[in-house]
Amino acid sequence: MSVRNPSPYGDRLWRRALCRRDFLRMLSAVSAGAALPLSGCATHPVTGEQVLVGLSEAQEAAIDRQQAPHQYSRDFGAVQDEKLNRYVAEVGTRVGRLSHQPQAPYSHRVVNANYINAYTFPGGSMACTRGILLGLNDEAELAALLGHETGHVNARHAAQRAGQGLLAGIALAGAAVAASSSERGAAWVPVINIAGQVGASALLAAYSRDNEREADALGMEYMVRAGYPPGGMVGLTEMLVRESKGKPGLLDTMFASHPMSDERLANMRALAAGKYAAQSAAPRQRERYMDNTADLRTIRPAVEAQQRGERLMAQKKLGEAEREFAAALKTAPRDYAGLCLMGKCQTAMRRHDKAREYLAQARSVYPGEAQALQLAGINAFGLRDWGGAFQAFDAYERTLPGDPNAAFFKGAALESMNDRNGAGREYRRYLGAVRQGGQAQHAAARLQAWGMLK
Repeated sequence: MSVRNPSPYGDRLWRRALCRRDFLRMLSAVSAGAALPLSGCATHPVTGEQVLVGLSEAQEAAIDRQQAPHQYSRDFGAVQDEKLNRYVAEVGTRVGRLSHQPQAPYSHRVVNANYINAYTFPGGSMACTRGILLGLNDEAELAALLGHETGHVNARHAAQRAGQGLLAGIALAGAAVAASSSERGAAWVPVINIAGQVGASALLAAYSRDNEREADALGMEYMVRAGYPPGGMVGLTEMLVRESKGKPGLLDTMFASHPMSDERLANMRALAAGKYAAQSAAPRQRERYMDNTADLRTIRPAVEAQQRGERLMAQKKLGEAEREFAAALKTAPRDYAGLCLMGKCQTAMRRHDKAREYLAQARSVYPGEAQALQLAGINAFGLRDWGGAFQAFDAYERTLPGDPNAAFFKGAALESMNDRNGAGREYRRYLGAVRQGGQAQHAAARLQAWGMLK
């Protein structure tokens, strides 16, 4: 890497077609933000005790507003099934209203991601993936899942983790793996790593085992208050323990944020048989769950094929992944996540014309969602279509404001078109949000070389 151009991409990004590694790096770039100041002590809303927190309630709400939409987009947006979204929101609201913070601004949706997980931002913005919904048996298990996430919000676990210093300095606003190495390897690599998909939620929900025990207990308490049997939490935990042993790769993301153990299952069984035994005969509402998830279950084969394809991409077996994505699209040809994943796979294989077709289909299927625009912008670099890249990232930024990478890639496209003034404007905007990492180094080097760095 030369002093003149310290970009992780090198001159190749702007002078000729990118190699496969370049595309993996570009595809894996995620939003970065600044760490928030610590806030001091606060009253625990559940126990009433004084606890050290790193976030005020206003900061927790700000994280939700600023970062939750980006996480949802990384998970291919909310499912285009209003009945299912309304149903999950109804169950989540019922549980939330019977929690220790009934007036919190809870929100709930199902996202198109295939991995098995549910997550919440600290202010109460929650999502569960379609992957985990396909693993649940009834509404009681759904109430347990949402009750557990509600427990994390009520106990202010994210704020406590920040107070303990465990979140400070790691771009709490949602930078997943942008500019440093991780336990899984080089930070640019996880574009094809299923664990990279958790993004902001993995950082915000890096809970301790004590946090998980408390959320389990609170979740069971809330769901029982809402009229569900405690067996719903037992069933949910049994499923997760079973799946963690049988398909560990599929659940990496779940356990990055929610450590699972046989001990947790034993605790839930004991609570169900003891403290909440009187509620064990409450209805599990299986029929209601089956009715409201019927459309999702019709595309189960497609979701499972996409799960296999994503695992294969994580192993860099792109040809095999392509076959799984093709099988998924045969079952569900207008599935937004499937089209995006096939487009991403084609881009990684440097089949840019094919990728463009799939991503165009994705945009037509879900025109209000931003992920396909971002992927289309990256793919346009491979086609040396600098104008197309700029337009795609500009549309991405207008659709989903707040991702500084949009400014960087717009600057890169303008630089490739020899528009230094425009590129400089975008690079300065990027550096206003991100100061570290290869992209920041590239932007700063260009501004300095052009005499624009103040």
